Amino acid sequence: MSENTENQQDGRIIQINIEEQMKTAYIDYSMSVIVGRALPDVRDGLKPVHRRVLFGMNELGNNSNKPYKKSARIVGEVMGKFHPHGDASIYDTIVRMAQPWSLRYMLVDGQGNFGSVDGDMPAAMRYTEIRLQRMAEAMLEDIDKETVDFTLNFDDTLEEPTVLPTRIPNLLINGASGIAVGMATNIMPHNLSEVVDGLIAYIDNRDITIEELIKHVKAPDFPTGGIIYGYEGVKQGFETGRGRVVVRGKVNVETSKAGRERLVIYELPYQINKAALHQKIAQLADDKIIEGISEARDESDRDGMRLVIDLKREAIANVVINQLYKYSELQTSYGINNVALVKGRPRVLNLKDMLSEFVDFRHEVVVRRTRFDLRKAEEKAHILQGYLIALDHLDEVIALIRASRTPEEAKEGLMTRFELSEIQSKAILELRLQRLTGMERDKIKEEYDEVMKLIAYLKEILSDEGLRFKIIKDELEDVKKRFGDERKTEIQYLASEMRMEDIIAEEDVVITISHLGYIKRTSAYDYRQQKRGGRGALGGKTREEDYIEHLFVASTHHTMLFFTEKGRCYWLKVYEIPEGEKSGKGRAIQNLINLPTDDKIRAIIDIKDLGDKEFISSHYIVLCTANGIIKKTLLEDFSRPRQNGVNAITINEGDQLLEAKLTNGNSQIMMAIKSGRAIRFPENTVRDTGRGAIGVRGIEVDNDKDEVVGMICVNKEDETRTVLVVSEKGFGKRTDIEEYRITNRGGKGVKTINITEKTGSLIAILDVTEKDDLMITCKSGITIRMAVADIREAGRATQGVRLIRLDDSDEIAAVARLDEQEEQRLDEEALEGMEGNESNQDGSSATQGDAPVDETPAE
Repeated sequence: MSENTENQQDGRIIQINIEEQMKTAYIDYSMSVIVGRALPDVRDGLKPVHRRVLFGMNELGNNSNKPYKKSARIVGEVMGKFHPHGDASIYDTIVRMAQPWSLRYMLVDGQGNFGSVDGDMPAAMRYTEIRLQRMAEAMLEDIDKETVDFTLNFDDTLEEPTVLPTRIPNLLINGASGIAVGMATNIMPHNLSEVVDGLIAYIDNRDITIEELIKHVKAPDFPTGGIIYGYEGVKQGFETGRGRVVVRGKVNVETSKAGRERLVIYELPYQINKAALHQKIAQLADDKIIEGISEARDESDRDGMRLVIDLKREAIANVVINQLYKYSELQTSYGINNVALVKGRPRVLNLKDMLSEFVDFRHEVVVRRTRFDLRKAEEKAHILQGYLIALDHLDEVIALIRASRTPEEAKEGLMTRFELSEIQSKAILELRLQRLTGMERDKIKEEYDEVMKLIAYLKEILSDEGLRFKIIKDELEDVKKRFGDERKTEIQYLASEMRMEDIIAEEDVVITISHLGYIKRTSAYDYRQQKRGGRGALGGKTREEDYIEHLFVASTHHTMLFFTEKGRCYWLKVYEIPEGEKSGKGRAIQNLINLPTDDKIRAIIDIKDLGDKEFISSHYIVLCTANGIIKKTLLEDFSRPRQNGVNAITINEGDQLLEAKLTNGNSQIMMAIKSGRAIRFPENTVRDTGRGAIGVRGIEVDNDKDEVVGMICVNKEDETRTVLVVSEKGFGKRTDIEEYRITNRGGKGVKTINITEKTGSLIAILDVTEKDDLMITCKSGITIRMAVADIREAGRATQGVRLIRLDDSDEIAAVARLDEQEEQRLDEEALEGMEGNESNQDGSSATQGDAPVDETPAE
């Protein structure tokens, strides 16, 4: 005790505050973690352990064109020379760099079991083998040209690089995540091609805005694909360095041979364990949180991921998908936190910061590499210059060397006699005799000239910043060419973020809906025009009991109003309808709108813009039912889309909605019934009512034997239109509308076609002009397109002409009109080309090979 007191008095024990000591020690520790473990460098995007692994493999010659080496050997090399930590941390790093689902662009080429997306552990390091990927070699390129600074390793016996001279913008393309002390980083992976485009755009314009850069670097691009749902968080991350990105897995809806629907998950959000997700989905089904699932199973194999979810018969696929997004990790959000080390200090970086830091680093690498190459070239030129001097005085040089007693004396003699440097003299003394021949002298002279050209070019690089940036751009283009690929992750914008019309090309498409409710859109050019009476082309493959029921043309920017037989109205943008092959079946409409399984689409109205206040307040929707009820409602009542639809008309028991038309309030309405009668009355005799009303009688129908087949609405001032009627056996005709006298609403009407056993019942009524085309679809799936002008006008009491030749068992299912404006928007040359290449099967008219058609008036 007394000795301690004496030491204190001697000043050998220093009193310190424990709080200050703890603070200092903890700050030192935290900075060590921040700089030496958890955060990546902004230049090469690597943490020290990744950098040491790649450098160690490079030092061992473990390149992509060499045989694999055991992982354990690399781990030992890195741990013994550069990274004095546990072998597990080094091997875990190697494993992650070799997993295609962990890194967007792998840096290690692995052979053996490196785990799985199900969370399986990799094999032990003694079993697996590795070598560098070609991309990792591009990160190490020029490391031996003094392009980066080296520092001593942990025991001061070797040197290791402080950063790799990478040509690859690794921080952005592979991202990084790590938890330091008091801070963390979470940088998302991106697409290499997009990042290179962004870097080149920045080099071309240093004042480029982040808004302009986003046109090149669109969004994160995850190795596992998926869908980025919503863009606002991504944009915020690009602009500030902090944001949130929501990622959804990709799901397909399939229909089994038994007609049951199932969901197939084929891409997952980033870093989601497939086995855990499978278990979670099964648990949600068992706990009745999601009602519509009958079974979930994993059918994944070497061809790809396939997590299958069988649905119950009454389940709606769209609803179950949304529930999976809500309750499972099929939808996951990631926090963007772009923290990286800039000049040894942690900093939050936006997109432009990360690109500019990489470009500045590449510029530094190019300058240092050029200086190194210049120094080496000048050294080589110096020696070659010495050779040329010696060869010019060859006899004298040989005599001097022979007369010298020692090499040192010869070297001194050469330096004195020919004014050579020590390096040149030494090189001359080491010159092989074969290089003294005349041919070799010419080679030395050529080599010297080449080196002098190289020196001039290298000096030009160092003096011209524009040339240096051109080199950087050329190297980036080469990187993109060698390693670039397509995006894996889709971007899905929310309705609140932007108008999809702005990014969807406007074009005309043919929409088809089958009897069993399958919908698709196809390019209008796939349907060529044919002559009246042709055999037609296949408009859609359907099941035996199915056929195409609705077919019409619309623009991709328009909104479709769907009216069902139970009187409901649903909305769908045309571009939201899945695109399909002309002969394809399409997608079940229940997957696109929340349509009950016991209801079906009966009528479709194409609206250009539901936001046009003037238009929706001056137009009406006119509805008619099979029992002859008619109803008129202002379009404005249908201008606010709802996900579950709205009630358009109250339907009486035993009745169903048949048709819906858009009018301007001044139309003439015509309704036709199956037995061949039609009625014409002014639209203003039907007063407009709200969506929930029942309506009034339009035509008298014998409910036991008859029903309404269609309704048309024609403006009074439009005299070019004629009434087209078609029977189910393929007969049709056009009649002037004035042949149908105006009667009171609710009457029996007049004859519109002479119905016989040969013609079959009336199937459709349309208003057409001579410039229109018709699309006729049969229950067998055959579709024919013909010009209305080919169908001649006839009296309303005739049976008409044959429009399409049908097999005995076939009948017409639907007739649709392509109006004049739609025809004008089609490319006539493309249609003519198709006609030339794909002529009719027989090219005959309707009457060729047939008996003359009876067109006499009926009694």
